[in-house]
Amino acid sequence: MKKNFLHIAVAGLGLLVLGGCNDFLTMQNLTKKDTSNFPANETEARQMVNGIYGVMNLNMENITEDPFMLFDLASDDRLGGGSQSNTQAQSADRLMNNSVSWLEPLWKYRYMGIFRANNALESMDKVTEWTSPTLRGQLLCETYFLRAFYYFNLVQVFGSVPLTVTTEAVNRPKAEPDEIYAQIASDLKAAIENAPDTPYPAVGIGHASKWTAEALMARVWLFYTGFYGKADLPLVEGGSVSKAQVVTWIEDCIQHSGHGLVTDQRNLWPYSNQWTAPDYPFARDNGLRWETDENIEVMFAVKMGNGKGYKAKDGIRYNRLPEYYGLRKTSAKAFPFNNQGYSNGPVCETLWTSWGSDPDYAGDVRRTGSICDRLTELPEYLGDKTKEVENTNLLAKKYVGCGAYDHETGELLQTFTYFDGGSSDHQLGLTQALVWIRFADVLLMHSELTDGKVIYQGKSGLNAVRNRAGLGDKAYSLDLLKKERRYELCFEAIRWNDLRRWHQVEDIVTNQVGNRISNEANLNGRYAFTIPFMDRYNATGGGFFKIPDSQVTLSEGVLEQNPGWGEDANWHRGDLPYQFN
Repeated sequence: MKKNFLHIAVAGLGLLVLGGCNDFLTMQNLTKKDTSNFPANETEARQMVNGIYGVMNLNMENITEDPFMLFDLASDDRLGGGSQSNTQAQSADRLMNNSVSWLEPLWKYRYMGIFRANNALESMDKVTEWTSPTLRGQLLCETYFLRAFYYFNLVQVFGSVPLTVTTEAVNRPKAEPDEIYAQIASDLKAAIENAPDTPYPAVGIGHASKWTAEALMARVWLFYTGFYGKADLPLVEGGSVSKAQVVTWIEDCIQHSGHGLVTDQRNLWPYSNQWTAPDYPFARDNGLRWETDENIEVMFAVKMGNGKGYKAKDGIRYNRLPEYYGLRKTSAKAFPFNNQGYSNGPVCETLWTSWGSDPDYAGDVRRTGSICDRLTELPEYLGDKTKEVENTNLLAKKYVGCGAYDHETGELLQTFTYFDGGSSDHQLGLTQALVWIRFADVLLMHSELTDGKVIYQGKSGLNAVRNRAGLGDKAYSLDLLKKERRYELCFEAIRWNDLRRWHQVEDIVTNQVGNRISNEANLNGRYAFTIPFMDRYNATGGGFFKIPDSQVTLSEGVLEQNPGWGEDANWHRGDLPYQFN
């Protein structure tokens, strides 16, 4: 039976709707595209694959339920923050439940992407003529990569999820993690093998490639083998992916992808843009110049645009992460971070102090490039003492809205994107890409896999990344590598899963409990957990979140809820457990 593409566009709204068909579609279809006549040519094949990417932007409506923000908040680099009403961030920080059917958008849109990928793999051979011998392979690469990426998000968040690789509508139970990881590995292997060897930038901005598949394979291998204590990564077709094979692929990526490091890591972040930097002393005095979101270092990112709506149904395209991490009650005194926000995710005090006192990182330019000490950089900005909670007076600079002055009118704009054809609106003007993979991470993964082998410009990946930050060479050690990953990749949704695979999650307790915070009018608080964090971590089977209630209900008993998510795991407004001196 044919599947209508109007249906496919909304597939994945529930576990039970991973496809589906309607009786009326058995009639001759003359006006709508369906699986009997789409794709008819390579242009339509490209449109089909582009649709798989599009679901990532839909999560921007509920950014606190996007894997990126979830991983970021769950780590020790940020506290929950916000106000008393921002229970989403506070609950994610503590592995607590936020609401009924929490994380529904994450589940819904990731499975929507998986359904679209499954449909593309089933439909690609309908195109029989290709003008380019490599285009079909490139589209297959992107499709396999995206399905692997979506499943990797799901399995890291939930642990065990239903596994489906067809568009057939089936009520499936959870698959074992080994099965899911085998599918992810096989998909990434297929992506690598189908992809052309086209280097950046010719491969195309914003498209997954052989190189992104090789990079993600390394990340998957490191997490799976570390977290589950395995030697290799299984494959669906039999056999496994060994460390040696991963090293071969990641070295291929480093040597042939065309990707590399930008000269100064601080140029990756929007505060160094050409309209803000001249009026921001930190950027101006350090000679910084934004490389834009499309640069040699960014390997895979969710691209944004000047969207017209605030909801997924309106085709949301702007990035709400900087909005949620932005400061409250802003004015010119908060410049350049004057874009109005919700003060979620204040920086953990221990990250700031331990980085500054570490002799291996004396003079590291990334510290002040990644974190704003509000009391020093923004001394006249008072914040919002009536609402801010868990405020450490430390603001992460990587994902936060940046304003700019219109020197013709004297107006302070909410966002610099106004000068690039965008909007000054504190939401719609936020077009920064959400970067999931960049080349610095690839170099650090290579060092971890090879104990610091020389690979890039006569250096180990570890030392190449250190040198860019103004630091000298160091002999490789795993402890140094762990510190380097924390400092280089802080606030990039990496740290939480690094700690999990290294079995060092207790560092979250060590680094967060006792942080000095202010809570509304109370200025001398100390951070604490209502329930001991490691009890929550162990109860949830290693940091796995609650499956949305609606999915459990829809499955009629086929899908079981994850352990550790009973009534005692609910987080309520007013549960903030502060002690004040």
